[in-house]
Amino acid sequence: MTAGAEAAAGDPGWRFDNAYARLPPLLFARVAPTPVRAPRLVWLNRPLAAELGLDPDALAAGAAEWFSGNRPPAGAEPIAQAYAGHQYGHFTNLGDGRAILLGEQITPAGTRVDIQLKGAGRTPFSRSGDGRAALGPMLREAIVGEAMHALGIPTTRALAVVATGEPVYRERVLPGAVLARVAASHLRVGTFQFAAALGREDLLEVLLAHAVDRHAPALVADPEPALAFLAWLLERQTSLVARWMAVGFVHGVMNTDNMALSGETIDYGPCAFLDAYDPDTVFSSIDQHGRYAFARQPAIAHWNLARFAETLIPLIPGGEEAAIGRLEAALAPFPEHFERERTAGLARKLGLPDAEPGDAALARDLLAAMTAARADHTATFAALEPLAAGDGPPPAEHAAALAPVWLEAWRARLERQPGGRAAAGPRLAAANPAVIPRNHLVEEALAAAAGGDIGPCERLIDAVSRPFAPRPEDAPYRLGPPPGSGCYRTFCGT
Repeated sequence: MTAGAEAAAGDPGWRFDNAYARLPPLLFARVAPTPVRAPRLVWLNRPLAAELGLDPDALAAGAAEWFSGNRPPAGAEPIAQAYAGHQYGHFTNLGDGRAILLGEQITPAGTRVDIQLKGAGRTPFSRSGDGRAALGPMLREAIVGEAMHALGIPTTRALAVVATGEPVYRERVLPGAVLARVAASHLRVGTFQFAAALGREDLLEVLLAHAVDRHAPALVADPEPALAFLAWLLERQTSLVARWMAVGFVHGVMNTDNMALSGETIDYGPCAFLDAYDPDTVFSSIDQHGRYAFARQPAIAHWNLARFAETLIPLIPGGEEAAIGRLEAALAPFPEHFERERTAGLARKLGLPDAEPGDAALARDLLAAMTAARADHTATFAALEPLAAGDGPPPAEHAAALAPVWLEAWRARLERQPGGRAAAGPRLAAANPAVIPRNHLVEEALAAAAGGDIGPCERLIDAVSRPFAPRPEDAPYRLGPPPGSGCYRTFCGT
């Protein structure tokens, strides 16, 4: 490290202005992170640091102390946020049991983002938890978050992962770590559920004003901000989940406390990506009844939005009955909006920018064939690009899903697009990733990191950060799981 970087380590460019900490104190608890024994920087997201207005070298110099919680940065006001949530359909009061919000960084672009430490120790909301996190789940969040960002899907992102030098005790003893997470905010459906459960209309009004100001400032002057914000959020959630579906992403734990009011993907716990296409896929070991299966994600998003709408009833003028009717009407467009977004996403994946009435059926026929063949979701769509201009059959590994009759109909449909089949290749390449965080590769990288080798994680993050333009050296990251891998299972990490 240079002498200049050493000198700058005291301030890499922190610009905190902590609006949430100025809200009524019932909504959070002031709590300092619990110091750790031997913090060590494991991984730093240098491009993200620069976006936040932080000097990467100076940040690296102090990251172990700042992001372990041993020495919060200047201007931070550490708090744990209060919220509630429906977990697998059952309502409970929750709160940040192992996460502490350092504060809100103002970026050079003038945007406001949360910087939160996950795994930073016990808080008043920890209940029986230890407040800590293991290295593997924190690196998983870094890997998947960077992949989602590169895929163009709104997401929280990891700024850094710091090893604590202390063990955490789960089913076995694991190395501990803290994740520094960046989010547009950590407002959740569950944040409003917490205030509603208290019967505090004043808190709901404060939260709504805060959410609108932070995420939808164009609605500040709307005469009916509650209904306007619900409509705004519905559009973002339909778009978000449709984008998940387009890349085969399974969130795994869509509890209401895991639906962010920013429209970002949040909380990469038992998440994973489809290998074989199966709408009923469930990865989470906890989800015994398939509540959060791949194909159920739109319905759950709709259900979560209904729970959010319930919290807004006191904020709608005209009495409860009238409010419920207006909120139900505001939620009613969800299926239509989702179908529109899903159909548009599938059309892009088929290289079809101009819609025709039969496009949805063409997409459904392909998905049905992929289901029957247990075809690889990512590889099947990626195989379309070289097939667009030619007339030959698909490679043998895709023949079961890409039948001759379907290929003929699809190629005929491409001919009716601007530029015909010859112009479809670039569109297909831009819509269908070649590289995703393959589940088996994620597990291999996390196992290596637990053993002290961060190299596989770094190389995987590098590969998934270029999903649409893989290099020759990324070839191993395009492969599906080895034969006989069996059923993949994920765990929440708490």
